[in-house]
Amino acid sequence: MKKTGRITLICISFLFSIVEYFFSSDGLLLAIIDFTVAAIIAWFVGWQLDKVRLFAKEKKESEENYKQLIELFPKSVIIHRNYDILYVNKSALKLVGALQMEELVGKSIFDFIDEEKKEQIQERLDYLHKTTEPISVTNLKLKLLDGKNIYIESTSLSIVYEGSSAVLSICKDITRSKEQTEQMLQKSEKLALVGQMAAGIAHEIRNPLTSIKGFIQLFRSNTEEKTYYDIVLSELDRINHILGEFLVLAKPTAVDYKEVDLPLILDDVVTLINTQSILANIEIQTVYADQLPSILGEANQLKQVFINVLKNSIEAMPHGGIIQIKAEKKDDSLISIYFIDQGVGIPEERIPSLAEPFYTTKEKGTGLGLMTCYKIIEGHRGNLLISSKVNVGTTIEIRLPVATEKPIAI
Repeated sequence: MKKTGRITLICISFLFSIVEYFFSSDGLLLAIIDFTVAAIIAWFVGWQLDKVRLFAKEKKESEENYKQLIELFPKSVIIHRNYDILYVNKSALKLVGALQMEELVGKSIFDFIDEEKKEQIQERLDYLHKTTEPISVTNLKLKLLDGKNIYIESTSLSIVYEGSSAVLSICKDITRSKEQTEQMLQKSEKLALVGQMAAGIAHEIRNPLTSIKGFIQLFRSNTEEKTYYDIVLSELDRINHILGEFLVLAKPTAVDYKEVDLPLILDDVVTLINTQSILANIEIQTVYADQLPSILGEANQLKQVFINVLKNSIEAMPHGGIIQIKAEKKDDSLISIYFIDQGVGIPEERIPSLAEPFYTTKEKGTGLGLMTCYKIIEGHRGNLLISSKVNVGTTIEIRLPVATEKPIAI
């Protein structure tokens, strides 16, 4: 701490004592006493003055550092008083589409907030003056300078800014998160619809279907012309398969998860489907990493997924080609199985919809097969990822956790 104030006041006291000595008749002793008292007072007052100056300097430096920190803060920060904007950082400028701070400073925050939330925001901001705790508001619609709307989550707290109380609000754009949540809700509603339909349809249809199939097999055995009967029986099997997919989606099932050797299951699946692949002029190649750890799973369900994926790949390759199956460790906790085909591919914009019920790219598809795969893999606490390029091929990656804990059936 500099001693400027103390030195200055002592010098003034000294000069005052010299003047008093020459113009006063009280003598040298009194002048010395006066100087001593004045010097002590000057030292004390100067010390206090130096402390005030140091505090003011430190406060100014602190405010500058504070502003620099806020300016570099990755989230949008708005400081306002009586609802009028005093300061915004770069992130806030970018959020609302402004180029300079002057475009926002002086405006009311309600110029950017949806009118429906105005009363609620006023109540919450007024409450800030009565508490030291921050308050949050979510799903707040924010109007941008270009007229578009986004949704934000805002957390506000009371601060002192430039000597007076103000409010600091930190804003986060949650538009994408909100849209994803709405999409998940729509998907859940569709799943619920599928479950209701499955419960009502599968059991009602399967019983008469069994009787019909039995009579057709009887008629077929009594005639030499079996072609049409074979077609009917094939279609009945297809209906029965669709009903099976409905039943998987209809309700949760208790599954006994055990340690599973993935290469062994994959080899079984390839053996089962090789006849179909050979007829389609398709070669299936397998590449497994050494010492793959086991996973916890249900072998038949996993086979159902792998068969479904391979059938889709075969149907997507009308001119033949190669399908590669690779299995490797993704990291210490995950194993990845890749199914890579050379098929017609899927347009990028259609990929997000493939897990939805009744959405299919096939002429005779139901949209339930891949959805069932997603459900089974989710039940194994895994992920099914699809990447594709039109006229190049499709890669399906299935990630499954290593056998460390038992997954929960859904």
